[in-house]
Amino acid sequence: MPGIDDYKTWIGKSEIATERAELWPVSGLYAVLDKAPAPKIGDTLPPCGHWLYFTPMVGQSKIGFDGHPERGDFLPAIAEPRRMWAASDITFHAPIKLGDELEKTARIADVAHKDGATGALIFVTVENEYRVADALVLTEKQSLVYRDHPKPDEAPPPPKTAPADADWSKRIEPDPVMLFRYSAITFNGHRIHYDHPYVTQEEGYPGIIVQGQLIATLLLDTFAARNPDIEPRRFSFRAMKPLFSGEPFFAEGAKNDAGGFDLWARNDAGHLTLSARLEV
Repeated sequence: MPGIDDYKTWIGKSEIATERAELWPVSGLYAVLDKAPAPKIGDTLPPCGHWLYFTPMVGQSKIGFDGHPERGDFLPAIAEPRRMWAASDITFHAPIKLGDELEKTARIADVAHKDGATGALIFVTVENEYRVADALVLTEKQSLVYRDHPKPDEAPPPPKTAPADADWSKRIEPDPVMLFRYSAITFNGHRIHYDHPYVTQEEGYPGIIVQGQLIATLLLDTFAARNPDIEPRRFSFRAMKPLFSGEPFFAEGAKNDAGGFDLWARNDAGHLTLSARLEV
């Protein structure tokens, strides 16, 4: 079985692609978010709308058992079966307009092994740069984590309590249709977001998992609705606890002492499911 030294050979691997910021996926996102009026060419891409582009268009024969593209091409061929988008750190350098021709450079920046409370974890750090006409418009550092399936008697990590000092709060019910529609516009085939037998029987979760990207997008959309004149300069988030379809959550936030905002997602039990920070 390959080990961490094998995975580290991927460090420095990069790929470049170009794609137009087309209208249709943003129209789909607006539908998911219940936003109006409909977007049009020339409008500014909403924060985190860049996730709607450069989606993994591989042939069906190259899809792995979990619904993701088979490992070993751009991302390392990591053996641990569970995969999660653990965190992102995004800097908005300049607006992206619908219709812009985007160039994305992706690079494997690091591969690291850590021993967590539930076993070995493999972290892969991917750095992405987006340009329009050679000008840098957005950078993002993504952290992906891989781990083994939990043991039958393994207890989940203890949850963290969400802040209780929200300046705003919006209740959201992420039903299976919402998850399906978001996966459709991001071309995300990961089975944990729609396949109940797979996610419960193969990966050991109690239900279908809400996409971390969707939760982060909903946090930003709720922030924008309450603070329409504030443009984000930097947005970082970290997944804290899985959120499952049919489990209502609250998109919340508050101004912090640094002049920015703390954002978070809280479930009905008061547990923190995703924690974020916004600089303006």
